[in-house]
Amino acid sequence: MPNFKCKILKEIQLPFEKDGVEFLWLAKGENVDLLFTRINQEKFFLQIKKGEKSQEWLIKGEKHTKPSQIGYLQKALLVFKENFTQDVVCEAVALKHTRLIQKTPLIANDLKEILEQIKNKKQIYIEIGFGSGRHLLYQARQNPNVLIIGIEIYTPALEQVAKLALSENLNNVLLIETDARLLLSVLESNLIDKIFLHFPVPWDKKPHRRVVGLNFANECARVLKEDGQFELRTDSFLYFDFTLETFLTFSHLKALIKKNENLEISSKYEDRWKRQNKDIYDLIISGFSKSKSLNKNQKFAIEDLKLNTKELACIKKNFKNEVFKGEDFFLHFEKMYIKDEELVIKIAFGAFYKPEHVYIVLNLQKIEFIFEQPFKTKENLKAIEKLREILYSYIK
Repeated sequence: MPNFKCKILKEIQLPFEKDGVEFLWLAKGENVDLLFTRINQEKFFLQIKKGEKSQEWLIKGEKHTKPSQIGYLQKALLVFKENFTQDVVCEAVALKHTRLIQKTPLIANDLKEILEQIKNKKQIYIEIGFGSGRHLLYQARQNPNVLIIGIEIYTPALEQVAKLALSENLNNVLLIETDARLLLSVLESNLIDKIFLHFPVPWDKKPHRRVVGLNFANECARVLKEDGQFELRTDSFLYFDFTLETFLTFSHLKALIKKNENLEISSKYEDRWKRQNKDIYDLIISGFSKSKSLNKNQKFAIEDLKLNTKELACIKKNFKNEVFKGEDFFLHFEKMYIKDEELVIKIAFGAFYKPEHVYIVLNLQKIEFIFEQPFKTKENLKAIEKLREILYSYIK
């Protein structure tokens, strides 16, 4: 993350604008201040932190609000450095040239971009954990009229497969770094034709860490079309058996089982297992029924919440860093900042496997998310309901 250190911080007079960079307001925390920044409609925070022992200031981007283009953050840091600091001690703002510098259209920045790009697509496949991309690229070649969405948690894998797809002019590929369970939870129902899960980490000794679970199976059943398919390919009999048992909790689904089937394309992991004479198991689930559409009219529990001056003061007095856990969600009150007569609170919340990190502002008119609203997944909705409950407990 780009940053720099300086010895002298000048008085910051806001709002301030220069070269397309706007610094609009400052929220003060116990050890760190947040500077609300805007460039070309992108909004994010700069962090201003005083060293605990040294007399130096550290200026950097706040990682959970970073803009889509690293250049925006670099430009904001440069403008801030030139106008509000003296005696720069060190700085690290250069781009890493080992990474893709120009954004490729094959890699989505976030889930909102995925949802935008899949509009009006007639056929969509999803591959979870595509690794080296052999199978994903094979599907893209064989099905030029199908959009192939690849999900991976390792950035280098996304960049490498994007380069390979571009080199072959495969424009029906869309990649994203996210958790598959989160993507499934925000997709519209009855949308996807096939979901591939090939050679996932088996977690034979820690099955709770597997991507497959009852909630995952429910989401697959919801997003797949009636003639859709879920396909698992694995060398782990325990994973195969666990997945079969999970999907067969649905009385109407059908399961096709194969063993040591040779496919036209083989992953590097499969090549390794075959050299070791390991068995390969295929599980193909079908027979899905039509599902109800997502309820897009749900509201977060804080959207109609209003506070008076006394209640704001009580929240400010009683706020503390604490964590609340439900059966399938959590809520973590992390930090509080003061912005004139308003409170800015950073929270982490949502599903355990994919937490959200957001800032909310509390004032006399309303409580709202400072940046974009998070997705209204059931875990997020439960967590914000808990947030409302805790805020009221602070007031009592």
